Amino acid sequence: MEADGFVRRRRMTAEPGGGEPGVAGASAEAEIRWLGSRFLGVSEGFVGSLSPRIGGESEIQTVQIHGSTDSLDSSEPDYEGLPQSASTSTHMLAGAVAGIMEHCLMFPIDCVKTRMQSLQPEPAARYRNVLEALGRIVRTEGVWRPMRGLNATAIGAGPAHALYFACYEKLKKSLSDVIHPGANSHLANGTAGCVATLLHDAVMNPAEVVKQRMQMYNSPYRGVSECVRAVWLREGAGAFYRSYPTQLTMNVPFQALHFVAYEWLQERLNPHRLYHPASHMLSGALAGALAAAATTPLDVCKTLLNTQEAVVLGGGGAHTHTHAHTHTTAQISGLAQAFRTVYRLGGPSAYFKGVQARVIYQMPSTAISWSVYEFFKYAITKRQQDKRRGNPALGDK
Repeated sequence: MEADGFVRRRRMTAEPGGGEPGVAGASAEAEIRWLGSRFLGVSEGFVGSLSPRIGGESEIQTVQIHGSTDSLDSSEPDYEGLPQSASTSTHMLAGAVAGIMEHCLMFPIDCVKTRMQSLQPEPAARYRNVLEALGRIVRTEGVWRPMRGLNATAIGAGPAHALYFACYEKLKKSLSDVIHPGANSHLANGTAGCVATLLHDAVMNPAEVVKQRMQMYNSPYRGVSECVRAVWLREGAGAFYRSYPTQLTMNVPFQALHFVAYEWLQERLNPHRLYHPASHMLSGALAGALAAAATTPLDVCKTLLNTQEAVVLGGGGAHTHTHAHTHTTAQISGLAQAFRTVYRLGGPSAYFKGVQARVIYQMPSTAISWSVYEFFKYAITKRQQDKRRGNPALGDK
């Protein structure tokens, strides 16, 4: 049975070779605590109450497995502490659910971030902080205004995160086996995250363009389909990928910082690399905050490329619906031009417009994404294992 093999592998790593009863009893108690918290979902105190029952030497001997020490390192699970048999479809399904939940739950803050990154906002769209902005948007524009563009984001986030997590898991394992066999590799994690970003952003970029244009103050678009048609007809298909190089320029270092910081924090908060949701959430939040703050200048340029603010392109004047629809000249088409435009209109400080909203958005966003992803990945895999255990005929075939 797969689960029995998993228990035996954990026993080999926890039990010393001397076989002393006292040491073996302590190892067995630690194992039962680990299995109780991992698979049964019960508290450590409850599991600890069972520990006197494992003191007998005969009971310890029934689970002893003698094997070569060569398998000790390779039997350790990676930092998630999850079964290694999860299929690609499991990673994709868990990733899709995590991506949709992450973006949907944090969408109002994302709306505020987009507006606060506007280079020359109208007086009614100038905000001091995130809470003040969110409250004013709800009061003056309606309770559902911060959610405009959510359907476009949900449609893009599902497949984008499915590809992202499936690619990340596959590359992480393959690269770790080459770079640092049997152990965690920061280089493998960072490289896998960067490569997975290429797929994620290729799917997500058009949704980002539509979403951010609908989030802007006085957006002339009544719905997603109208926005897509208007952009396609007036700016061409290339408009949906105008910010793609900038998106990659931002997200590649973002993911590198994110994964390296995450793994570094995990080594200190969760040194035994067990499945520990609280440590995953805290590590994800702190790593996301660091990466978000460091890459804010690129995010400001990406927002400018996506929205093509009419007030910026026109060199001033009022932001009107007609102007937003008809002005198609002087488009900002590259990262270098976007950097120059940001500096010309706001100076060095303009590169960090919306940094507060970006950090506040990214901290819970990465925490939600990782915790939901790991939960669903574990739940799906555990369900598959339970079905195999519950049908003895499957084990005989």
